[in-house]
Amino acid sequence: MCQLLGLNCATPTDAQFSFSGLQRRGGATDHHGDGWGIAFFEGKGLRLFVDCESAAHSPMANFLRQYPLKSTHIIAHVRKATEGAVRLENTHPFCRVLWGRHWVFAHNGDLKDYRPHLHSHFHPVGDTDSERAFCWLLQELAKSHASLPSVPELTLTLRELLPQVRRHGSFNFLLSNGQALWAHCSTQLHYLVRQHPFAHATLMDEDWTVNFAEVNQPGDRAAVVVTTPLTRDERWTAFAAGELKVFVDGLPLDGV
Repeated sequence: MCQLLGLNCATPTDAQFSFSGLQRRGGATDHHGDGWGIAFFEGKGLRLFVDCESAAHSPMANFLRQYPLKSTHIIAHVRKATEGAVRLENTHPFCRVLWGRHWVFAHNGDLKDYRPHLHSHFHPVGDTDSERAFCWLLQELAKSHASLPSVPELTLTLRELLPQVRRHGSFNFLLSNGQALWAHCSTQLHYLVRQHPFAHATLMDEDWTVNFAEVNQPGDRAAVVVTTPLTRDERWTAFAAGELKVFVDGLPLDGV
């Protein structure tokens, strides 16, 4: 399977620390060596980097570690291919445009015999079950809403759609349009919120400790969502199976 990383932040934040831990899992400390990608929202704009080389040995990934980009919404992925060849068009995250906004999606799991009927302008470029699921979700969202709805409305619609995909297998995913981060757990997903008072954190996959109190202001806050915890000394919360959470300004929205 693959590994996911998502950040939803109250203020623009770089993913250098968390991405470094994820990068090591892309072919060094773990076997997810079939490509990687990361997306940074900047207002309505988007920077998307994908590579079919392993993240642990990718010059582009090393460049991004040295040139951290700041964003309020970041989605990253390291791939272990289960369907679709190791090619650039099959590398997550995937991106499409709906209602005048970029949408970014990354998936961890395996959907068996999943061939949804796609009849609008959302069609996959590659041949992964993940991209097919993304296209179907956007197609159904577009059918349900004439224009961009509120985050709570989008969340309700997603909850209604998800069972139709889940029945085909494991469907852990991250989704964002630059306004919110949606995270769905089928089998495994964890999150934490870093906020004042900040503390130290040490990566599990690399000898790197950061004192977040030295690099953050009191108003900074970031929700970090991962497949498996990236740090050894922070308290991560596991998602329940079948749970969909939405994060805005670095916090999970309660009651949505």
